[in-house]
Amino acid sequence: MPPPAIILCTLNAKYIHASLGLRYLLANMDRHGRIGLREQTVLREFTISRPLPEVVEALLTELGDPLDGAPQIIGLGVYIWNVVPTTELVRQLRQVRPTLTIILGGPEVSYEWAEQEIVRLADFLIAGWGDVSFPKLCRALIDGPPPLNKVIPGEQPGLTDIALPYAEFSDDDLAHRLLYVEASRGCPFKCEFCLSSLDKTAWAFEPERFLAALAVLYQRGARNFKFVDRTFNLKIDNSLTILAFFLERLSPDLFLHFEVIPDHLPERLKEMIARFPPGVLQFEVGIQTFNPDVQQIISRRQDNAKTCENLSWLVTHSHAHLHTDLIFGLPGETLASFAAGFDRLFALGPDEIQLGVLKRLRGTPIVRHTASYGMVYAADAPYTVVQTQDVDVPTMQRFIRLARYWDLIANSGRFPQTLPILLAGPSPFAAFLAFADWLWGRTGQTSRLTPEMLIDAVFDYLTGELGWETQKIRQILLADYQASGARANPVCLNGLLVNREKPVPRAARALAQRQERHGKMAG
Repeated sequence: MPPPAIILCTLNAKYIHASLGLRYLLANMDRHGRIGLREQTVLREFTISRPLPEVVEALLTELGDPLDGAPQIIGLGVYIWNVVPTTELVRQLRQVRPTLTIILGGPEVSYEWAEQEIVRLADFLIAGWGDVSFPKLCRALIDGPPPLNKVIPGEQPGLTDIALPYAEFSDDDLAHRLLYVEASRGCPFKCEFCLSSLDKTAWAFEPERFLAALAVLYQRGARNFKFVDRTFNLKIDNSLTILAFFLERLSPDLFLHFEVIPDHLPERLKEMIARFPPGVLQFEVGIQTFNPDVQQIISRRQDNAKTCENLSWLVTHSHAHLHTDLIFGLPGETLASFAAGFDRLFALGPDEIQLGVLKRLRGTPIVRHTASYGMVYAADAPYTVVQTQDVDVPTMQRFIRLARYWDLIANSGRFPQTLPILLAGPSPFAAFLAFADWLWGRTGQTSRLTPEMLIDAVFDYLTGELGWETQKIRQILLADYQASGARANPVCLNGLLVNREKPVPRAARALAQRQERHGKMAG
């Protein structure tokens, strides 16, 4: 086989992630470039942890020696999580082989691109959708004439004109990686922290064509589907059609992840959701804030009462795993108002509460509040807010530590019986903040904390700081530790782990596997 003329490449956060965007480009090379262009194109994915000299070597080895007059093209997907290493990758590629043609695309370089070093180093940039524009650009570079402009606005076709990418997932992808799919693009809402606020509306792929592609994937063995739609339950008829498709294909290993609008759950959708057994559905529910003043500032339309009503229904009447999101650092939000929102959400009983910190995504309208609300962001990706007029730097760092500990203690699922004790009191947020402050003072670290270190820390805090009875806390921690499937020997449980050498019960293994799977799907 001759070497490829075009390599599509990106640096993923983890191996388990597979780029949906690059597979769209690959699937559309013949359709929007020319016949034969797909055969000249390959897809190569690496992780951000891979040493860049190895990535450079792999790419250039596959392209082979440059031939006179024959362009060698590398298209790179650039995102907020990989822009720093990708910039260095472009710099090294340019140094080693100056004749390369480097094309950039992706949300991180589609806005505010004039100030970015990576854009200066590259040859071309496609700003926006690349499904049509990237194949057209490659055809022009190979067949001529090349375009005169470096920055090319991405052409946005109707969804019927875009070839679906799902045949580009390999059997190895289906077996070992997350399968990203989308039934729609865009979002009609205008939340100013989100890039989707720039969309005019949401567009749905034709259900028949989309489900036919999913049927093929299912026949090939795909069982984990992560929908990247921003508003899965916006158009209920489409939502019902997709859920019915999977109801007909229920299997013990089927797993579906959807991002849903929290205040839009009509009865017929509830009836469909209630038919799914445990372990199949995971809903990512973006609450972000319960503060109505903050919601108004960031142009977020959310019926808080309806949101709580729907979450309560999902907790009590469905088997869906609920992964909810809150964002700290929004303009106008204080630590006290965030705490009130957290307590309100916690009382509803979702499976997870993901605590995020505001990031200033390039191009988002949130920037209009920078001066009026004293917003200061980190200069480098991921552009996390450092302080606001309502939250100073120490408080922001205090929250970041709390969020990390919350993941380790609460979202890990390792402390189901102990957590209610840890959070006892009028405010669960205040209770956990006190624990987080104590744990930071004791350890001075937010990483490399083993389950055993956490067990001992929780024991010391509850018995030494809060005065709980020693034997009661030991028994509760013992039950949690054994149920988690962990096999080491925490100090506080010495003498209690008499059956440690026996096989881990099936239920404990299932819990550990479930937590791992939910963690991967949410990542």
